[in-house]
Amino acid sequence: MKNKLYIKTYGCQMNEYDSDKMADVMRACGDMTQIDRPEEADIILFNTCSIREKAEEKVFSDLGRARALKQGNPDLLIGVGGCVASQEGEAIIRRAPYVDVVFGPQTLHRLPQLIAARRASGRPQVDISFPEIEKFDHLPAARATHGTAFVSIMEGCSKYCSFCVVPYTRGEEVSRPFVDVMREVDELTAQGVGEITLLGQNVNAYRGETEDGDTVDLAFLLQAIATRPLVQRLRYTTSHPREMSQRLIDVYATTPKLAAHLHLPVQSGSDRVLAAMKRGYTVLEYKSVVRKLRAARPDISITSDFIIGFPGETEADFEATMKLIDEVGFDVSFSFTFSPRPGTPAAEMADDTSPETKLARLHRLQARINELEQAYSARMVGSVQRVVVENVSRKDAGEMAGRTDNNRIVNFAGSPGMLGRFVEVRINAVSGHTLRGEALHP
Repeated sequence: MKNKLYIKTYGCQMNEYDSDKMADVMRACGDMTQIDRPEEADIILFNTCSIREKAEEKVFSDLGRARALKQGNPDLLIGVGGCVASQEGEAIIRRAPYVDVVFGPQTLHRLPQLIAARRASGRPQVDISFPEIEKFDHLPAARATHGTAFVSIMEGCSKYCSFCVVPYTRGEEVSRPFVDVMREVDELTAQGVGEITLLGQNVNAYRGETEDGDTVDLAFLLQAIATRPLVQRLRYTTSHPREMSQRLIDVYATTPKLAAHLHLPVQSGSDRVLAAMKRGYTVLEYKSVVRKLRAARPDISITSDFIIGFPGETEADFEATMKLIDEVGFDVSFSFTFSPRPGTPAAEMADDTSPETKLARLHRLQARINELEQAYSARMVGSVQRVVVENVSRKDAGEMAGRTDNNRIVNFAGSPGMLGRFVEVRINAVSGHTLRGEALHP
């Protein structure tokens, strides 16, 4: 097997995790080096996302550039994985016949076999099946690079929101067995990982089976991981408001290792729009969850997702969203204008809001969230934050970047020897969306 691998990742943290596992799988079956330049690659893999229309089109744009590389190097192998692959399947080969392998999120562990079959037969290979939890049983041992790591604890989604393709591209919710998750956590902490982020499309819907046949929820799993002495901080993403049980909320009060940050997508502040989205909760129910969370952890930072211009959204619906933003005081948001995804119920709904109106609403929402974010950051100036050091600045090797408990990025003077460590940093200033500080004990 040739040994230069390039992977381009689109979309969510689940995809980031899957890309890391693709690299691990490829390394485990040959002398494989991951590189940053597709021009030098022997194998190019695109790990795709189909949540946004533009993201999907960007994949085919990037495939066009890869085709040009293949014309100069006929042995170059091109693979498309992830959610666009799962959704489109054979259609990718018809649209881009120079693609060699197509594989879904649940079949990335079969990548070496697909590549071998492509080389042996000379024909493109497609495998977008849903083999339940098989993927996790065939992945190489967890491997850490710095002090933080993702651990995927479940796959798929069973909520079927009217705008979302995830249930169709990743399948129904399937949870990893409890002992498998704990084993991966132990492997990572043995390599020096201090901060663990648990991943799932609806991670708080986790229902993992134990060795004696019982089922445990995310609250139990978090408490179990927190008992591990080498684990210093815990996070999880992405959550669904319907799955924020009182048991899970109580963990914020009893488990200091659980970070004071929660990403809890609300999507809209209008009950009418939420019903059309099939979200399964009302604005009042969402606010009740937030109130309970803040009672359990007063300093918790709440971030969210918003879809602007969902079919039928009126000016009054949008004003209800703006009201919710002020009532909750969201710290950061990921917000987009609605774009229909093929095969979803929302794609068949009448979308009579003009693009100009959608963009105007989006800009207004983002401006308000930015104001709240800046005010939140300003309140942190002068405080001392426990930061896990994640990166060295590309511009200055003497500059480190770390993440606070409430998920803020802090830049400060330091050395690469700090990577992976937890350090105390005094916050001195706000700089855009990040903070500036100084390490107290470098």
